[in-house]
Amino acid sequence: MSFRELAEDMEAQILESLGDIATVDGRDIAGFLSIPWLQPKLGRINTGIREPHFAIRVHDATGVAIGQIVSIDLPEQDGGGRYDLVGLEPDGTGWVSLILRLKR
Repeated sequence: MSFRELAEDMEAQILESLGDIATVDGRDIAGFLSIPWLQPKLGRINTGIREPHFAIRVHDATGVAIGQIVSIDLPEQDGGGRYDLVGLEPDGTGWVSLILRLKR
């Protein structure tokens, strides 16, 4: 078994145990939700700006496109809700970050 195959098996097990579920275009996709604060990037301006990311595996990103609605299956306090997909950022390691904006 190749290193890549071993890594894919490990990722699948981690996602199954610890991952979050998002629905994109009617399809459930496992990944990891992260909502970092951007204040450190903006110096001393006191802002509440956040940039939600949902990291998914590259092979799960097929058919995912900017403009789609992403629903995160978590309580609202944990970042769950409906988001607009505003960007896709592959990281070069087999993962793609979906850049999200909260749908109001």
